[in-house]
Amino acid sequence: MTTPSERTRAIIQTHEFLTELSRSHHLAEDIRTEAKRLLRHYPSKREMLEAAHVEQHLAEGTVFQPMFTTAL
Repeated sequence: MTTPSERTRAIIQTHEFLTELSRSHHLAEDIRTEAKRLLRHYPSKREMLEAAHVEQHLAEGTVFQPMFTTAL
């Protein structure tokens, strides 16, 4: 089972990976273009941590567990 910290970290690392792909001149232009297109709608590290903070706050005192976490 994936933990909230693993899930959050994976999303942040995927953003970093797509950023690297979009800037790599060793890759074909169509791959760099696709990475840039995906990044337009992919959450940044800051956005993920903000969403995790809100989610953790909303889950306090409930039976629900947050999907994401600010504790990495």
